[in-house]
Amino acid sequence: MFSRSCEYAIKALIYVAQNTKDGKRVSIKEIAKGTDAPEHFVAKILQELSKKKMVMSIKGPNGGFYLEEGGKHVSLERIVKEIDGDGMFTNCVLGLKVCSEKTPCPVHLEYKEVKKNLIRMLENNTISDFNDKLDSGKFFLKNE
Repeated sequence: MFSRSCEYAIKALIYVAQNTKDGKRVSIKEIAKGTDAPEHFVAKILQELSKKKMVMSIKGPNGGFYLEEGGKHVSLERIVKEIDGDGMFTNCVLGLKVCSEKTPCPVHLEYKEVKKNLIRMLENNTISDFNDKLDSGKFFLKNE
């Protein structure tokens, strides 16, 4: 569904938000371990997200990554677009260059509804929403 980079970005942002509520900061090692993601991918993705002001970082012995209040309200749609571009929102699911209502691919009509629901979910969910779900104890971010 999402690229591997996008999956890691979403999980990393959720992890950072979840673990920095008390003003603490988390390291790349902690984030990688807490999300079952390779450390080098996490480092690269967090650097990119930091440049885009989606996550904040402080260097040094007491440094690490954290989210400001506004960062917790970032939608999944924005994360996906920042990492993967808008192809998920505009491209044909089969990768055809020309796919539309007039010239549909074989799955266009069925996927149209799925895509609409997926886009709605991405637009209407934020990092904060997923933190609330994790706080409920009914959901998890990492396989145990």
